[in-house]
Amino acid sequence: MAMLWKEVTVGSIRAFRVVIPRPQDRVPITWSTAPQLLSLYLPIVFLAFLARRKDTHAIRLLLLPTVITSALMSGFRFTANVPQLNVYDWGLALLAEVIIAKSLQYAFTKEGMLKLGEQRPGEQKGKEVANGHHERETRSPSIFPAWISDAAELIHTMRGPHWKFAQGTYIPPHTRPLERHAFLRATATSFLTNFLLLDLLESAIKIFPGVGETKGGSIFYAELPIVPRYVVSTTIHILTGSAMLAGFGMVYDLFTFVGVLIFNTPPSAWPPGIGDPWRASSLHELWSRQWQQWLRGTFLVYGGYPGRWIAGDLGFVFGTFLASGLYHELAAYALGRGIDHTVTFFFFLQGPLIVAERIWRIATGKRVGGRWGTLWVYLVIFGAGQMLVNSWMIRGFGGGMVIPPVLSPVRLSLAALGFGRRH
Repeated sequence: MAMLWKEVTVGSIRAFRVVIPRPQDRVPITWSTAPQLLSLYLPIVFLAFLARRKDTHAIRLLLLPTVITSALMSGFRFTANVPQLNVYDWGLALLAEVIIAKSLQYAFTKEGMLKLGEQRPGEQKGKEVANGHHERETRSPSIFPAWISDAAELIHTMRGPHWKFAQGTYIPPHTRPLERHAFLRATATSFLTNFLLLDLLESAIKIFPGVGETKGGSIFYAELPIVPRYVVSTTIHILTGSAMLAGFGMVYDLFTFVGVLIFNTPPSAWPPGIGDPWRASSLHELWSRQWQQWLRGTFLVYGGYPGRWIAGDLGFVFGTFLASGLYHELAAYALGRGIDHTVTFFFFLQGPLIVAERIWRIATGKRVGGRWGTLWVYLVIFGAGQMLVNSWMIRGFGGGMVIPPVLSPVRLSLAALGFGRRH
């Protein structure tokens, strides 16, 4: 029995390492291996196609293990193999976790993935025709076959305003003119602003010794007295958070511009990607409205729904933030610097703190809000949040290349003036 158990254990570890190898054994992404990486995304496309077809529940469940295995391999088996590109390794892992969450949803939703007003995929409620079948929804003209457009829309929608699965997701109101040309101009201006801001912030982070290098370093410089030490760490923390916001905005602006200009989607389909986190007056408001909501469905699948099944509404809140922490930290394994559940703890901590806000409201009859509420949010994010950024910086996050130096106005300008190197 002991020998059998040993063989099973060794075999399981070897099988696991085929899918998720050790960091030093990952496959470098080259022109010859890139097709292998891209092919791993085909199963999720097929699953999304099936999720928009009637009576496919059984085959979706059978396909699920293949999709999950392919997603894990896409995120953890391949690497850019360049220390400066570690952020893209991390991005592949984050994408893999999103794909797995989507695949679980597609497979276990028995009726398939429905749009609002549908009772079966592609069949609007109350629109029966003479032969007893339901009328297909009207589609915009597309150069792609309907099944490709349908699957692509399902895969790429994150907040899903027109989908049943995403109901309850907060979407900020439009702030740009909805006339097409004016919208494109505003989006292009926003993209350029976010690009320049991200470039400035990324360049500033790389000034700090250790922190701005691929080898990594703590944001807390032990050689400094305690007050200057925390002034520096807070500065790095704010620069990092601001860079993330600028990066979110830049990428979303690019997708928005391409979607409207090239694919002719209406401007109304592209509401703001994020609210205004700086003005949040409670943690509940920050995480449910002002922060980006693209990953809300991912966290609910991994933790919110199981948590509710186990412990009701309290389990829903705790499970959602635990899933958020694990999502961010397990993907960081792709950085090749191990696992640090300090990150998991920070995100999980938001659950009890939001419950505390609810208890405050019950005890006092007043919501957390106003200036004191904003101060509370800043205390949590700029105080406790430093443990999160420190963990990432120690593992080389700050040394990663987001904007290539050849495209960086800040670094090109510094190089022209004789400061630093351009690579």
